[in-house]
Amino acid sequence: MKPSQFAKGFQARPDTTSSEKRTALDRLNAIDGLVQDTSKAKEVADHSRPPAAEAPMPIDTAPDPVENESSEYRTWRVEHGYRPGQIIELPLKAIKPSPFNPRHFYLKSSIAELAVNLAKQGQQQAIHVIPDYVTPGSYYVSDGGRRVRALKEANKETVKAIVVDLPIGIQSYKLGYDLNVQRDSQTVFDNAVVWKRFIDEKFFQSQRELADHLGLDESTVAVALSIAKLPESVMQEMVARTDRFGSNMAYQVGRYHGARGTDATLRLINRILADDLSTRQVADIVKGRSSAQDSPKTPGRQRYAQRLEIKMEGVSVGDLKSYGDDRLELRLKGLSKDRRDEILHQIEQILQTR
Repeated sequence: MKPSQFAKGFQARPDTTSSEKRTALDRLNAIDGLVQDTSKAKEVADHSRPPAAEAPMPIDTAPDPVENESSEYRTWRVEHGYRPGQIIELPLKAIKPSPFNPRHFYLKSSIAELAVNLAKQGQQQAIHVIPDYVTPGSYYVSDGGRRVRALKEANKETVKAIVVDLPIGIQSYKLGYDLNVQRDSQTVFDNAVVWKRFIDEKFFQSQRELADHLGLDESTVAVALSIAKLPESVMQEMVARTDRFGSNMAYQVGRYHGARGTDATLRLINRILADDLSTRQVADIVKGRSSAQDSPKTPGRQRYAQRLEIKMEGVSVGDLKSYGDDRLELRLKGLSKDRRDEILHQIEQILQTR
């Protein structure tokens, strides 16, 4: 891996050779396996305090090196008496975002919902952090940026964390990206902003090189880079509804913006949501075959008569629409399973009392 692929102030570790079988994601999965090992439960509990508070281990009792372990990480964990996979508590003020975070957009409603759950149930899953070897006592988030934001909103002071051995750079980005893809939480808009920065800052010389590194088709990267031409204010309007704005729809919106500008594009986005336009209908608008002000030509389509926005704890979570005299449509998103089941139960009770 090229030294230019790492943030300033960090040195690249030796390149991974073809004989090394485990990727960064494999190493993290192995660490999670250690955490879940019941035979280690007591050991984890006995050492669940911040590493800064632990006395350095004597050199003669220092643990043996871990496979592929970097010298910086080994020095750090020997100094703090840390074992790979150990869950510790760190001050939230010591945690900072990674410059190679794969996520760029965080929904306020999602953070608020998670903050409520964390306030009630506590943190159930540890985040992963990387020591900042240049600034001792601080850590970069490798995975768990949303949880960190929610914990801060819930006025918590500490966070449960696993300290992992990764360089801050493209390798840590790839790890976070792979995890987000597995969780289906990585959006095309996150990719658009971050990938454009990678190209602009010469971490990759071309979109083909970036695609090869991520294991994607070059066309996927090309579409994301096209979407990246949109202002963030426009992308922000679509991030909250990724069910409606996938890569193809966002690409068409980007084309429309190039021809018509921001104000017209925001009106188009509102119409896509209000009239449930398909990607093909939007493509026709972009090509001039249909007007952005025309009503959709879908047979039998009925426009709602009234719309009520639904908020929970001050955060919009959906809406209730009425159609004609006999139809209601309720749409809610971002709810916890318990909240969803509670609402379903209340609706059933209302219907049964009639």
